[in-house]
Amino acid sequence: MLSVDRMRVLHAIAVNGSLSGAASALQVTNSAVSQQLSKLEREVGQALVQRNGRGVRLTEAAELLVEHTGHILSLVHQAEADLEAHRDAVLGQLRLASIATAARGLAPPALVALREAHPGLRVKLIEQEPDESVTAVARGDTDMAIVVDWAEATIPMPKGMQRAPLMEDTADIALPASHPLAHRGIVDLDDVAKESWISWIGGSICDNWLHGMLRTRGVEPDIAHAAGEHQTKLAMIDAGLGVAVMPRLGRGPVPDGVRLVRVQPALVRQVYVIWRADAARRPAIRAAVRALRDAAARIG
Repeated sequence: MLSVDRMRVLHAIAVNGSLSGAASALQVTNSAVSQQLSKLEREVGQALVQRNGRGVRLTEAAELLVEHTGHILSLVHQAEADLEAHRDAVLGQLRLASIATAARGLAPPALVALREAHPGLRVKLIEQEPDESVTAVARGDTDMAIVVDWAEATIPMPKGMQRAPLMEDTADIALPASHPLAHRGIVDLDDVAKESWISWIGGSICDNWLHGMLRTRGVEPDIAHAAGEHQTKLAMIDAGLGVAVMPRLGRGPVPDGVRLVRVQPALVRQVYVIWRADAARRPAIRAAVRALRDAAARIG
């Protein structure tokens, strides 16, 4: 009989493209992954991977087995959710990924509320960009993820996912205090489109959105610098090194040398939480959605 645990290892290799990637995702050693893979190959009587540079390539037999494993793991997740729903108890561990701004500005009060209401539930929070967290939820490595959509840069969702809106997050333009437009209460986006911008890390959803948004206004983006943290951007703006789009969620303290100006048309992103549909009946997920929505309502 095939071992589901070993099939899970093969599935992780397929998703991550290497044995080391699978080991990292499963939080085990490379040796443990190799051992489980060897045992699974003996069980099926066929080779399952072939070396391909630094990674591995799945054989046809492995691809067939991975397809079945996906269905099996989905059934396992659904069975676990049904058992939890049957007990109607908010217990166990919940793995929650989140964009940095929501991890800072939204998640803490929600986690406190969950801890007080459900002491038997342990929530593990990790900061993660949507391009990673959506995949992690889809393959079952993470239970839920807080992600964002800009109007011009929506995140494609894999099949079998559910979502709940949390809030709208409006962004301002952050300018050096010495900037000619810094004294205004509101600026037109066209007035700042040709500025030197401090963007997010290249390739992130927010960086892609900024490039696309400026190009729709006929401007080729002048990206002077890139930074992932709000406070890093604000320090650079304080030094006069550029301007930036600054969402309000999780913004934190603003240096004296920075001015935040409203912009028209308004720059708004949608914040929402996602989870696998086959885990939707889990009381822990339902409780987490309620806590996150309550925390978002207090912010709004």
